[in-house]
Amino acid sequence: MENGNSVSGAKPTVMVTNDDGIDAPGLRALVAALVSTNLFHVVVFAPDSERSAASHCVSWQRVVTVKKVDVPGATAFAVSGTPADSTSLGISKKIFPSLPDLVVSGINLGCNCGYDIVYSGTVGGAREAFFHGIPSVAVSYDCYNMVGRKLNVDNFTLCAEASIPIITAMLAEIKNKTYPQNCFLNINVPREVANNKGYRLTKQGKCFYKMGWTQVTSEAQEGTTSPTKVMEIKPPENTEVCTDESALSTKEEHLVFKLDTAETPAVDNDDTDYSSLQAGYITVTPLSALSPAEIDSVAFFKKWLPGVCERFSSTL
Repeated sequence: MENGNSVSGAKPTVMVTNDDGIDAPGLRALVAALVSTNLFHVVVFAPDSERSAASHCVSWQRVVTVKKVDVPGATAFAVSGTPADSTSLGISKKIFPSLPDLVVSGINLGCNCGYDIVYSGTVGGAREAFFHGIPSVAVSYDCYNMVGRKLNVDNFTLCAEASIPIITAMLAEIKNKTYPQNCFLNINVPREVANNKGYRLTKQGKCFYKMGWTQVTSEAQEGTTSPTKVMEIKPPENTEVCTDESALSTKEEHLVFKLDTAETPAVDNDDTDYSSLQAGYITVTPLSALSPAEIDSVAFFKKWLPGVCERFSSTL
């Protein structure tokens, strides 16, 4: 595999992406920290604007544009697509001539733990590299839990500095060809990053932020800036339509809703990512392409499936 060493001498190439956009403070702090070590050749392929909660979405039926931008110390490109698009283009050799040794996605504005990993564009950017056999790591900062406090942008610098030892250690294993190929890493840094309790290896928990919908009076209410697409639904001919005056007719008007985070997730067991993060640890969680099912569930289906097969055969 041709990697970044071919264009940067002895320095390994680290490619940075994210889902908050190429101008996000987390990405800029991460790049600055990597550059300041003088140990890495840094390349950036990141969305040109925020793509939070994009998961592993790709731009299947639309074109994507790429523009070179100025990020001090790095070769950087803004991509008009998703985090997975950005990683995919960055490792395609269509723009940059060689493969990176490591892909780092982040630093995300908010933690990515438990089931929320499924929604995460930050994790999606790292997962795309993993799909292609390139070691990767996602990094997130639990800043949103600071109730009643403004975000301290300087904390992203501390998060980046806390990530450097892991990145350096990963690259040492990669160089020695001893880094495992069957996983990628998900790192979460606690909100009180200056007083963190150190690194803790964790497993993915089950917590997630339960989301709800709030009806708003207009599409611009509460800072909603993106246009809302409305599809008029027409019933088939000869279909009885409710004429109750209390019911809204999609022919006359439409409802507008805004997605909200309704509840704070419950804490899992002590060895899971979210609970360890809330305890003040920098969590390091190995992930695969898809989270494996619980062992007892596998055991259940192992006994259950033969019976289904027998019943299915009897109906033929």
